[in-house]
Amino acid sequence: MEIHLDKRALRQIRLSAADAIEEGDTEALREDVLEAFSEEQVEEVERRLDSGDFFEFLTDVLDEWGGDDADELLELLETQLAEVGIDLKYDVRDEDADEEPEVVEDDDDDDDDEELEVEEEDE
Repeated sequence: MEIHLDKRALRQIRLSAADAIEEGDTEALREDVLEAFSEEQVEEVERRLDSGDFFEFLTDVLDEWGGDDADELLELLETQLAEVGIDLKYDVRDEDADEEPEVVEDDDDDDDDEELEVEEEDE
């Protein structure tokens, strides 16, 4: 079985993971990850889990997560779901492409160069 996370779900997980890293609390992150999956997807995952509980599965994944970054969390989810026969798919390039135009869309040409320099320093 294959589960594909759309851009909205992926963005929500990334934002929630950033909040969890900052605050040290994964409760809201667990809820947000759960909401990223449809009811049908959750039911299918639960059928394949020994425990039969997706919420418990997410708790275990978050306990194993190092809390470093969202990409690590997504990779861990992908790995853990693969162990029960589910391929988790998401398009990383689309997510990155959505972020770039925000800098380009600035109407003030003088500030564009400054903003780009600041962005490059943060990376």
